[in-house]
Amino acid sequence: MSVVSGGLMERLKTEGPGLPDALARIAEQILADPEAAAHASIVDLAERAGTSTATVTRFSRMFGFRGYANLRVAVATETGRAEQARWETDISGDIAPGDSLDRALNVIATADTRAIQATAAGLDLSAVDTVAAAIAGAGRVEIFGLGSSGTAGHEMAFRLERIRIPVWYRPDAHRALTNAALLGAGDVAIGLSHSGRTREVIEALAEAGDHGATTVAITSFGRSPLAEVADVVLTTTVHETTFRLAALSALHSQLVVLDLIYVAVAQKTFDRTAEALEVTVRAVDAHRLPDTAKRRGAVARAESPVQKKGKTRDDQ
Repeated sequence: MSVVSGGLMERLKTEGPGLPDALARIAEQILADPEAAAHASIVDLAERAGTSTATVTRFSRMFGFRGYANLRVAVATETGRAEQARWETDISGDIAPGDSLDRALNVIATADTRAIQATAAGLDLSAVDTVAAAIAGAGRVEIFGLGSSGTAGHEMAFRLERIRIPVWYRPDAHRALTNAALLGAGDVAIGLSHSGRTREVIEALAEAGDHGATTVAITSFGRSPLAEVADVVLTTTVHETTFRLAALSALHSQLVVLDLIYVAVAQKTFDRTAEALEVTVRAVDAHRLPDTAKRRGAVARAESPVQKKGKTRDDQ
């Protein structure tokens, strides 16, 4: 069974429209008035949604809760966040052709900040720890992703390889499949797809899972085909703006999740990581121009009080 994490309200917005009618109506009722839903009994919510209490219970379990009581607590917790209310009432995701760059910057920064905050709030940290432990001890890590998700995957591979993790990023479908087939128990495969419906990524992750590898999906849709083939699912949140569709906006949230995994891996392999970072910094140091301001400061600090006292004003 997959382990799924993600902010409830954002998941309802994202996944609700794709649910069967009765379940979709429950999602609509919660989103229409979260505060009322947080205080409603299971009978009240069922009546408002035009369905049964059994369906409300099924809805709750579908989103990872033991029952309706746990779902109601989650709704109450999330509706208490002032940031969510401010986003919905004060900030629009629309950018008009004639808007100033100041206005566009405000919309973009707010959207990305909210997406990152919602992603962080919804993350199952025990699931992240599970993924990090698997990567830290893996014989091989394969990362799959296309488009903007591929950008995040490539960045993650770069970070992990720098701390001596045997990792590869596969942007090509055939190479992804053939290398997924070579994985086994003790290896890890990570698939990134905002929609969770990118065929090449789904096929590669499924292939890796068939051969015993631990499979991880990072997606905005916790009930997507990609999520269904993964052992662990980490969900991201996005806020679309004009000209920046969801798949593009998802990049920031994906990087936050990947960055947390990277840090957790580094913590678990601290000595090896510290040594690797020191070696790699020295390796590229000769390719950096010297910091003359810092050098002047170091020389000044190195001079003895006697040397400073003996200097004339012109020398100084």
